[in-house]
Amino acid sequence: MDKIAQEELKAYLVQSNEEFRALAEKHAEYAKLIDAIETKPHLTDQDEIEEHRLKKLKLHLKDQMHEIMKRHRAAEVA
Repeated sequence: MDKIAQEELKAYLVQSNEEFRALAEKHAEYAKLIDAIETKPHLTDQDEIEEHRLKKLKLHLKDQMHEIMKRHRAAEVA
């Protein structure tokens, strides 16, 4: 699937799928928190632990979003 079609599917699912929308919102929230940590001039050990934790959570959400997209595409073909 090309990049444009994938972005269109994401936009469609944000509008039409409550679960996908909630995952996308949480994903964006984690991205903002990670950016805030990464913009600090000096990271503490706690900052690095939190950044790592947030990145793992964000990746898990991304995997869940991709699974919903995969199911949606499969349903369209069927």
